Amino acid sequence: MAAQRKAAVVGGGLAGLMTAMKLAEAGHKVQIFSLVPVKRSHSVCAQGGINGAVNLRGEGDSPYLHFEDTITGGDFLNHQPPVMRMAERAPAIIYLLDRMGVPFNRTAEGVLAFRRFGGTLKHRTAYAGATTGQQLLYALDEQVRRYEASGQIEKFEGWEFTSLIKDEQGRCRGLTAQDLRTMKIESFPADAVVMATGGNGVVFGRSTNSIINTGSPVSICYQQGAHYGNPEMIQIHPTAIPGEDKCRLMSESVRGEGGRVWVPKDPTDERKPFDIPEGDRWYVCEELDPVYGNLLSRDIVSFIIYCTCRMGRGYKGGQQVFLDISHLHHKKGMTRELITDKLGGVLDIYKKFMREDPIDHPMRIYPAVHYTMGGLWVDFEKGHEGALDIESHRNQATNIPGLYAAGECEYQYHGANRLGANALLSCLTGGELASQGVLAYFQNMEVSTEDLASSVADDAQLEQQSRYDTIMRSDGTENPYGLLAELQETMWNNVGIWRLQKDLIGAQGTLDELTERSKQCAVIDAGAWSNQAAPFTRTLQHMIEMSKAVVAGAINRNESRGAHFKLDTPQRDDDQWLRTTRATWTEKGPELDLDEKVDCSYIAPRARKYKVNQHSIVTKIMGDDFFEKNVAPQVGDAAGK
Repeated sequence: MAAQRKAAVVGGGLAGLMTAMKLAEAGHKVQIFSLVPVKRSHSVCAQGGINGAVNLRGEGDSPYLHFEDTITGGDFLNHQPPVMRMAERAPAIIYLLDRMGVPFNRTAEGVLAFRRFGGTLKHRTAYAGATTGQQLLYALDEQVRRYEASGQIEKFEGWEFTSLIKDEQGRCRGLTAQDLRTMKIESFPADAVVMATGGNGVVFGRSTNSIINTGSPVSICYQQGAHYGNPEMIQIHPTAIPGEDKCRLMSESVRGEGGRVWVPKDPTDERKPFDIPEGDRWYVCEELDPVYGNLLSRDIVSFIIYCTCRMGRGYKGGQQVFLDISHLHHKKGMTRELITDKLGGVLDIYKKFMREDPIDHPMRIYPAVHYTMGGLWVDFEKGHEGALDIESHRNQATNIPGLYAAGECEYQYHGANRLGANALLSCLTGGELASQGVLAYFQNMEVSTEDLASSVADDAQLEQQSRYDTIMRSDGTENPYGLLAELQETMWNNVGIWRLQKDLIGAQGTLDELTERSKQCAVIDAGAWSNQAAPFTRTLQHMIEMSKAVVAGAINRNESRGAHFKLDTPQRDDDQWLRTTRATWTEKGPELDLDEKVDCSYIAPRARKYKVNQHSIVTKIMGDDFFEKNVAPQVGDAAGK
């Protein structure tokens, strides 16, 4: 057996737990750092299911078709070898979870039940009611606890990652973190670090993400030299309940089980939704694409809803449309018990926050930021016949030696748009592959953490302590929570579902102003125990730096692809933009590198198979002459500032 090494995993969701479990299985020590108890990681919020082409329904499904749907859904911006590996591993991952005790729904015959999700015509999504993420997370945590009991895994719950430890050669040699109870900052040397910290939805405010999903850990790594891949690719989920604090996700599983999106043909119709007859309803998705209907990919459905409401055709002319499952019970004869068995978790959320029974009353929803396809740039290596070489240390590795990433915080599986139910899968297969990459890295290590000079870790700790002390001494006039609200308004209004070059450039200027103002925050809490305000101020500064990369990438990408729709350049342009955006942090702003071409070694780029795209949606809903009347001559490229 190889010498025992130590790895640090930042994030206690599915990707982090899978990585930790696999490294512990191989005999290495693992430290897990998590802002919250791992069973409260954001993976717990995933509702709809996990994809895998098991083909138990005899539909002719296969991993290749799963791969093809994922690449098509991602608008061909995702590297194909890692996606193929993910699709091929999916059935085995589902059966692994089944053996771990995940209570997947089953058919009357006792075999796994599968539902349809957006962007596919197959029943490919295994599910545990509408709380699939929670069930998967709990099952993995039980496995991790086995190694925790034996001392192989150690959890640091309630700790915030503050920086990487890098040696003179630029290799990652551990991390620093802060105990959010005692506020003490400590250093933790490690032979490798794996980031598994999720997305950055809080940056946009109107998001289905948890309040812990700030993206701060990715921003920290980015500021310390890690490349940020495709930062401009932010997914809007089509169906969420708007709220004062956050948006509540209404899972794609609702549409997968037969939910229909519609609005009254007359926006001023005063009748109750249930009383509006079929002939007076506009089933907009079904009209635009009769084949995929309500299960078009998320970027398309979100855009349809947005354009419908922008033209004043939402319910009562407002920013809401109906997501309707009432027909399942009242017209198709499905019992309440069966509907609840499949969708109970989602329906409970709607009833709690909207005070209506969605089985009897159509749900009122609107799009919200849901997922970031962009994230830390990670590598891969091809082996025999172009397939992924799973024994390579390059898999899931960032450009910083010794630093790996898995899950939503990295960029490579989803391209320009993630298919529903691929998130849980990419977390698990990415975590598995990251552990294999780390194991290969361990075998080729020249110097272990035990040989690291103590001054390297001590200096990193002192630097972070100094930064925190500076925030604690700040006597400025700015309120950090007010600045966050300004950041969120800027990002949602200018970098959300509808992008214009002039708005993006305006947002860039606003972010520069917020950078300076965030250095002048008042100390709202000067306490030395469980201080929430000072870490929040630090996180705010990281969020602003991350937002600059998102905006710069959107300004620079002069095309429309997947979730990135820019009105100035509404068509996809494979000749110029079939490339990864790689952002590198500088004090003057992001520097963008477009040298990396997307690996299309399995299937060549082609038009998406849906009948509509964002450009045709605009013309069909907003008028054939909309572009002619509303698009000014394109503003020059300003991303290189």
